[in-house]
Amino acid sequence: MKLLFDCRAVRWGTHDGISRYSANLVRELSKLTPVTMIINDERQLDMLPDLPWIKAPAMTSPKDSLMSRYLNKHHPDVVFSPMQTMGSLGRDYKLVLTVHDLIYYTHRTPPRNLPQAVRVLWRLYHLVWWPQRMLLNRADAVAAVSRTTMKLITDKKLTTKPLILAPNASSLDAGSRDGGEAAPIVLPRGKDLVYMGSFMPYKNVETLVVAANSLPDYRLHLMSPVSAETRARFAELNTADNLVFHNGATDAEYIELLQSSTALVTASLDEGFGIPLVEAMALGVPVVVSDIPIFHEIAGEAGIFFTPTDAAALVSAVRELEAADVWSARSAASVAQAGEWSWERSAEQLWAGLQAVAE
Repeated sequence: MKLLFDCRAVRWGTHDGISRYSANLVRELSKLTPVTMIINDERQLDMLPDLPWIKAPAMTSPKDSLMSRYLNKHHPDVVFSPMQTMGSLGRDYKLVLTVHDLIYYTHRTPPRNLPQAVRVLWRLYHLVWWPQRMLLNRADAVAAVSRTTMKLITDKKLTTKPLILAPNASSLDAGSRDGGEAAPIVLPRGKDLVYMGSFMPYKNVETLVVAANSLPDYRLHLMSPVSAETRARFAELNTADNLVFHNGATDAEYIELLQSSTALVTASLDEGFGIPLVEAMALGVPVVVSDIPIFHEIAGEAGIFFTPTDAAALVSAVRELEAADVWSARSAASVAQAGEWSWERSAEQLWAGLQAVAE
């Protein structure tokens, strides 16, 4: 089978969620079968494995609707895209698209890094379901990154095509933990809570910031790049003055902080997966997270759940972990649960699905 893997969502310098998903999945998939990557900028190669590649227009280019003009001449059997928007008209190959989540149908603010014209189209696209159905039904199969997303696709009748489960996983390399047997872990030295994620409205970071006021002996670490406006707004909400703005961090810095933290916390109202949960759990760090279906799927019995708009419930959940036996039990359960998620297993599931499509 000649397989092309769409890597045009990969960012250079620092990964975001879909960028990390693409880079890890193509790496593991290439261990199972020959793969040629599709890129739109050679700077993306610094973030990708050393594999054959071809160039095509960017995902945000109007030319994306005519991708078959660029791909047909390479005679692929199957093209896999980690997004659902790749143009499909006139193609001579099988096409598999991916749905990460359906967040923007209920939380309509588009990602801020998109061009203004794309942001307008993004809003219009998510006003009704039929454009999504039209795109997905033009593919030969649809991949989903979680069983929760797969169920939503089925419930909303978004496609009549076969579904393939290809989940996310952790990309952090801590050197000492591999998601296998749970090793004894001592209670962390400092009282630190870690939030890793963007500051989009549906992330509901405000609840974390307000809860920190009732946890004055803790520090809440906000890891991602943050605008001056958002930083000022959070500072106004936080009277305890216990926020730490990292404005971005390397993997090494992130791992070091997690390994000395009490918990990873998130109050998201909706998610497609939850990579930070897997990253933290793999390091034996308990997760205190929103009581939403996807987080139950990811964290299982290891998670401590709270109503995402209830700051007091978050405070109570964190205080539970102050008992050494509770923290240690949650830590051990977290390591075991993290072992459920791996890029190797995801690639194997995707490869089985791609073979079925090709046949």
